[in-house]
Amino acid sequence: MNTAYYIAKRYLFSKKSTNAINIISGISMLGVFVGSAALIVILSAFNGLENLVISLSNTLTPDIRIVPAKGKTFDPNNKSLLAFQKNEKVAIYAEVLEEKALLRYGEQQFIGQIKGVSPQFLENNKLKATLVQGNFTLEEDNTPYAVVGSVVQYTLGININDPLRVLEIYSPNKRASSGFSPTDEFVSRYLAPIGVFESNQEADNQIIIPIKTARELLAEPKNITAVEVILKDSTQSDAVVNELQEDLGKTFVVKDRIQQNALLYKILNSEKWAVYLILTFVLVIATFNIVGSLTMLVIDKQKDIAILSSLGANKTMIRQIFLLEGLMISFIGCLLGLVLGGLFCYLQMEFGFITMSQGNMVVNAYPMALKASDFLLVFITVFIISFIASFISSRLSVKKFEQLKQAL
Repeated sequence: MNTAYYIAKRYLFSKKSTNAINIISGISMLGVFVGSAALIVILSAFNGLENLVISLSNTLTPDIRIVPAKGKTFDPNNKSLLAFQKNEKVAIYAEVLEEKALLRYGEQQFIGQIKGVSPQFLENNKLKATLVQGNFTLEEDNTPYAVVGSVVQYTLGININDPLRVLEIYSPNKRASSGFSPTDEFVSRYLAPIGVFESNQEADNQIIIPIKTARELLAEPKNITAVEVILKDSTQSDAVVNELQEDLGKTFVVKDRIQQNALLYKILNSEKWAVYLILTFVLVIATFNIVGSLTMLVIDKQKDIAILSSLGANKTMIRQIFLLEGLMISFIGCLLGLVLGGLFCYLQMEFGFITMSQGNMVVNAYPMALKASDFLLVFITVFIISFIASFISSRLSVKKFEQLKQAL
């Protein structure tokens, strides 16, 4: 193998009798170089977008969410839950009562989600980052207020600075019999909208109100629909989820951030892998230039092949020479592409010279995020493709092995 490597290296860097071979080899290396760099840049760009989208959606998404396995509500006075509430890893333990309701503001109507939360919910420091207008206050001087999502505000045309209009909330009256008056069929409450938040599409259809008001609307004096937990160290969420799920059993479902936003993660990952596959096909086309390059080299080195066979080189060694040369062409192009692509991403992360549209108020520069797994993925992809292309070419080098030997 050492002899084959030495000869392959000499063939790669030595001058060929036909200049076209050097040109084709250079084009092959350039194709792998560009393809590898493009893959790293695209994968890093998707990583950056994924981190950005998730960071925006996670402002209102807790580290852990506990919901019943069956039904909508459950009794929060569960022994395991009460014990977990005192766990040293828990920073915030908030009870939540949610349900759809009819929202009215002036002449406009909207079917939205009311989310009643316990006072501990407001201890989350990330809430202020979601505010677009007003304050994140749910109760003051025993007066309840509502903080509405941006979709609700836009649909109903809510003006939080208008003291003369309030947000009307209507929920079906569970205790009403077939009443004679339509007003008996609903429970209503009137709350002044005091703030507007913006997080993600699902959350922006909600209005957040005190859990006490939600209990009055939904006629739920004790039960809740979920428990939302913020941990002191979010990196421990996987371990805490597994431990808590085992403790609670099959009657509850404990979800981490990824499980709560399963659709969002699925969409982001599917888009990333779709682009990866498209660029991989481009890389396949670029890499298969190696077939042409090595075929030309085999023709150019026919006499060398015959001489090597006369000196005792067998078919396996001849194949190894051209297989190694094809791999070296690919690896040099791949390594240079990875270095340049990684450097480009690093510079973008540091200086942000590629900016987003001026209307984007979230970030100014296009987000990037480097991952070692992406570099390994690109390297393995190039290795597999280049090995196949080089193997095909190396087979051609010994196709007429016996004829060349006899001709010499």
